[in-house]
Amino acid sequence: MTRLKTITLGCSKNSVDTEHLLAQLPADSFCLAEEDIDCLLVNTCGFIGDAKEESVNAILEAVEAKKRGETKKVVVFGCLSQRYAKELPAEIPEVDAWFGARDLDPIVRYLGATPRKCTDRFITVPRGYAYLKISEGCDRRCSYCAIPYIRGAHRSVPMEDLVLEARSLAGKGVRELILIAQDTTWYGLDLYGRRALAELVARLSEIEGIEWIRIHYSYPADFPEDVLELMANNPKVCKYLDIPLQHISDVVLDKMHRHVTSAWTRDLVHRMRERIPGVVLRTTMIVGHPGEGPEEFEELLDFVREARFERLGAFTYSEEEGTFGALNFRDDIPEEVKADRLDRLMNTQREISMEFNRSRIGKTEKVLVDDVADGILVCRSQYESPEVDGEIIVKGNAAPGSFINVKINGCDDYDLTAGIAG
Repeated sequence: MTRLKTITLGCSKNSVDTEHLLAQLPADSFCLAEEDIDCLLVNTCGFIGDAKEESVNAILEAVEAKKRGETKKVVVFGCLSQRYAKELPAEIPEVDAWFGARDLDPIVRYLGATPRKCTDRFITVPRGYAYLKISEGCDRRCSYCAIPYIRGAHRSVPMEDLVLEARSLAGKGVRELILIAQDTTWYGLDLYGRRALAELVARLSEIEGIEWIRIHYSYPADFPEDVLELMANNPKVCKYLDIPLQHISDVVLDKMHRHVTSAWTRDLVHRMRERIPGVVLRTTMIVGHPGEGPEEFEELLDFVREARFERLGAFTYSEEEGTFGALNFRDDIPEEVKADRLDRLMNTQREISMEFNRSRIGKTEKVLVDDVADGILVCRSQYESPEVDGEIIVKGNAAPGSFINVKINGCDDYDLTAGIAG
């Protein structure tokens, strides 16, 4: 029996890759373990500077574990090793094998198993939700983003395979599917010649046991209108949409190669609010991008105050080698200015988030129980996505993965408290 340990860094897409990899390994020959490890698998992230540093540190810690005799081999794969396929083996020769982000079959062969098409997942952390990666890669060429160079061109997963995978997840107790990709709105174009996200979501909603479907990472340009209609009318589709807008200034959007204008973006947000009453919008913004002067930043702040996004995350611009931005723009905004703008933006958002949370006090909401400890339930409603949004804390007893009704009775900037209703 080969004893494996996995370390997965970065986004939820990497977690799905690790689970697909493990699902291909025969259960009678492989198992997960925490000690006496035969092979330590490190799935890395190489998106931005902080993520790269975290991945390098994890690799070095794995090498040290090998020197201490805690594992016989260290295998590294994922985005970082894809991006720096020549440099890393020379810098860290103690690693036994390096693979890229698209090398799951070669890893399976290296471990001594036979690759096979697999629509199953080895769930590493049992819970009531799971991510469903509906496509790989990206055909967009945002000037700041290295993902297309790491993950390659956009490739949709066939709809039939996703339905089979979702049914398998439902059989394991998953009640919420969170659809992820580099751009979920692009789904289907390569396979079917049309955008098929709405069709996919409709088919997934027919699966017994699945009660919530949540859509993440939706690119704003040419947003498919049929998705809005589905969200408005299908009770299984959460009235929640993650749509990274990145900025509102035409100057900055043009330099970002986002293929949208300020006017288009504002109209899209208005249409979403109008067509899906009560929708919760989550977005991300980048501050300090080349071309963002004081005027452009103030325009962004004003837009955030106007749009009242219930959920918003933000990052400072990180110049990534090989991207159009790194090759063509000067990263000339001082880091202290970027940090100050980030603080101002997030302070503005904190007030908006608190306003939204206060508006929910006294309301009864259906929530999914994510975790239970000492009579405290960690829950989410359809308006919170795991890992990126706040939580609803409830005193009581319920099984993880179950739905209960709660009455909201308190809040802070991002989290809420509630009691079990009825």
